Amino acid sequence: MIRALYSAASGMTAQQMNVDNIAHNLANANTTGYKTRRAQFQDLLYQTVVQPGSASGQQTTVPTGLQVGLGTRASSNEILFTQGSFAQTDNPLDMVIQGKGFFQIRRPSGELAYTRSGAFHLDKDGNIVTQDGNPLEPQITLPSAALQISIGQDGTVSYTLPNQAAAQQAGQIQLATFVNPAGLNSIGGNLYLPTDSSGDPTVGTPGGQEGLGSVLQGYTEQSNVSVVEEFINLIVAQRGYEANAKVVKAADEMYQQVNNLGR
Repeated sequence: MIRALYSAASGMTAQQMNVDNIAHNLANANTTGYKTRRAQFQDLLYQTVVQPGSASGQQTTVPTGLQVGLGTRASSNEILFTQGSFAQTDNPLDMVIQGKGFFQIRRPSGELAYTRSGAFHLDKDGNIVTQDGNPLEPQITLPSAALQISIGQDGTVSYTLPNQAAAQQAGQIQLATFVNPAGLNSIGGNLYLPTDSSGDPTVGTPGGQEGLGSVLQGYTEQSNVSVVEEFINLIVAQRGYEANAKVVKAADEMYQQVNNLGR
């Protein structure tokens, strides 16, 4: 019965982590470029009473054995980098990546971070920056007199000036991709940092031979969170938590009966 208490308690803790993960997904249902996280669990160690396959006689073995599990734990919450839906905007600096890839962002510390959020703006110097003011890498600067800004599918940024018909090129956006994007480290602000699990980034031109996606101007990528699916997961997590709580209550009542035997 002690094992039942601890196993059920571990199940309640795991389901609480599951609910926390669902709450985070739902909170970011409208966050541009957000990628949903899926909680994953694994069973804990087993107490082996009878080893499966052990000898039960000179020429016979135990067919199944007897092992008692000790519960579960949350092992990971994997990031699912499926494509989100596109929302058209009136901002010529809004961009989406059709396919694989991340925008490169230069943080104040000097290190590069990566994002799927393509909601960009101009700072006072005409640099293309994120909502937090961090510049796009490679840095692209537009003159204050720029009229029409055009971004090609290959990431080429061009603009026109007053009284000039020919467009001038300001630079080209470079995208990065990872062998295992699920291994990236989330640091908030729609930003990710590479880890040993994700591998080093491969940088290239949008739509190039590296398998990178193309860039589409005037759109933002919405969160890939499915609200309906998250509510279903929430119901399942609630029922799992409730079932484990009932096991704790049942084990407690059994202990109570044992303690009352001597009265």
